[in-house]
Amino acid sequence: QVQVVETGGGLVQAGDSLRLSCAASGRTSSNYFMGWFRQAPGKERELVAAISWNGLNTDYSDSVKGRFTISRDNAKNTVYLQMNSLKPEDTAVYYCNAAPPVWSWGQGTQVTVSS
Repeated sequence: QVQVVETGGGLVQAGDSLRLSCAASGRTSSNYFMGWFRQAPGKERELVAAISWNGLNTDYSDSVKGRFTISRDNAKNTVYLQMNSLKPEDTAVYYCNAAPPVWSWGQGTQVTVSS
């Protein structure tokens, strides 16, 4: 079983940037496709970015394409999400997991974007 810890969230203004980190422990996550998910109040959790095990392939939801960048460092068992040009509609709790998810969810990190 892999445990994940998400960090890097915060309160920012529209147009600002944040970089989220996801540290995995317990077992290596390097063999897995990894994803960043988010859940806004009253909405379902959604996948916003995914990355292949070797980092060569990435995919994004239409809502974040061109603004968010997912990356990974397998030597550190860490996945990142660089978020630029943030919008109020990006406000959510952000989680990471394998894609598709197979592990227990972490606590997530809150991202709040004010207008």
